[in-house]
Amino acid sequence: MKKIFNLFDFSQKVNYKTEILAGLTVALALIPEAVAFAMIANLSPLTGLYAAFVMGLITSILGGRPGMISGATGAVAVVIVGLSISHGPEYIFATVVLAGILQVLAGVFRLGKLIRLVPHSVIFGFVNGLAIIIFMSQLDQFKTVNAAGEMVWMTGSPMYTFLGLVGIAIAIIWGLPKITKVFPASLAAILVVFAIVIGFGIDTKSVGDMASINGGFPPFHIPMVPFTFETLALIFPYAAIMAGVGLIESLLTLNIVDEITETRGSGNKECVAQGTANMLSGVFSGMGGCAMLGQSLINVSSGARARLSGIVASIMLLVFIMFGADLIEKLPMAALTGVMIMVAVGTFEWASLKTLNKMPKSDVLVMVLVTLVTILLHNLALAVLIGVIISALVFAWDNAKRIRARKRTDDNGVKHYEMYGPLFFGSVQAFNDKFDVLNDPEEVVIDFSESRIVDMSGIEAVNKLTERYHKQGKKLHLRHLSQDCRKLLSDADAIIDVNILEDPTYKVAVDKV
Repeated sequence: MKKIFNLFDFSQKVNYKTEILAGLTVALALIPEAVAFAMIANLSPLTGLYAAFVMGLITSILGGRPGMISGATGAVAVVIVGLSISHGPEYIFATVVLAGILQVLAGVFRLGKLIRLVPHSVIFGFVNGLAIIIFMSQLDQFKTVNAAGEMVWMTGSPMYTFLGLVGIAIAIIWGLPKITKVFPASLAAILVVFAIVIGFGIDTKSVGDMASINGGFPPFHIPMVPFTFETLALIFPYAAIMAGVGLIESLLTLNIVDEITETRGSGNKECVAQGTANMLSGVFSGMGGCAMLGQSLINVSSGARARLSGIVASIMLLVFIMFGADLIEKLPMAALTGVMIMVAVGTFEWASLKTLNKMPKSDVLVMVLVTLVTILLHNLALAVLIGVIISALVFAWDNAKRIRARKRTDDNGVKHYEMYGPLFFGSVQAFNDKFDVLNDPEEVVIDFSESRIVDMSGIEAVNKLTERYHKQGKKLHLRHLSQDCRKLLSDADAIIDVNILEDPTYKVAVDKV
């Protein structure tokens, strides 16, 4: 029994009231998001709601980051909409299952640690772009459908009413924590606005205006698609992109929640949990999904720190679908709009603007570019990938300029080249320019105590240098090479004379998480 309690993080340190209230808040905020994303993917609203239930429940139980919320997301919806239009929901369910398998494999092979390669400037850009997307998406709530079926801005009394209710929600979320933190501000805002609308009989947009959320328990069924190679060839590209997008967004969200809570989650464990959740989502009529930064921030800002809040959010969402649809459909969209606007404000890294003049220009460029790609394309994975590539190229260029050589000749007439800086593909040319093979004495020593051979280009550069000295009948010594560098050079059949006795010992840090 104790192991079960540990699994769910149920201990004396868990604030049950806070966790339950935070979960209820998240459940209410999940509904319009899940419905909207399902519509984006050209699927039934219940498909998004079922995905939110399954994804939220499984990742809350098995995930590597307590307090993080998963569900149907726009990033996934954009990936699968083409397949949905051309082949229908059954192929979507099969794609979601396959994407889940790929994510589980990523966790098993411990690929979650690759998120460490994402620079902070990329994370800033990702977060800021996502905050702007969340804010801009709320602007659609200020629109209505005219007689011609077109979306137009509200005018007159409906606009003033909606603005007033949104303003009340924002004021409560901003002001209540200054008075007390006993009750989650977001939930208080939703309940107060709901009470005002019902009490005064105000006619305003509600959740039911988007779509009906009335349904039963998610039906289990195996995706009805032909189990053939042609089907696999069709869905695999979508599944691979979905798996990649989902893991990138989930692991970045995990990092951000880590920073807020000052704790550390497990990326590899989260990969397995996301994969398992997607596999089950596919067989329980869900569109799949990944971690949701906005909902996770609502949860964390409400004080939740354990798995209980995510479990409560998922179960309450299912309760709303099965038993409370009529009531929840009356929930004013103004309340949820106010909550999400404050989420956008809280998500944006305002500190990144204050430090713009202190950051390297390359980091500023990466941050702005990732933000723009995120906003314009709504493709978080592509934005992060572009940011990582540019950051890597900038890093390579900076390090390519750092290789140096101190030159001296000792009393025995032996010339020493004391290298410092990494030797890799970017610094090979600068490395070769340091040596004067024709005019050097009969014996030369290259000291790598402050340098390191990083890649095959570096090995090939050393190989060619030894051959040049060998052709001139001169003896070359390579000293203070690390053990892995010596092995690489030996495997490459380099013509070397290594002073092993003076070589330092290097140890590699191993990730055990």
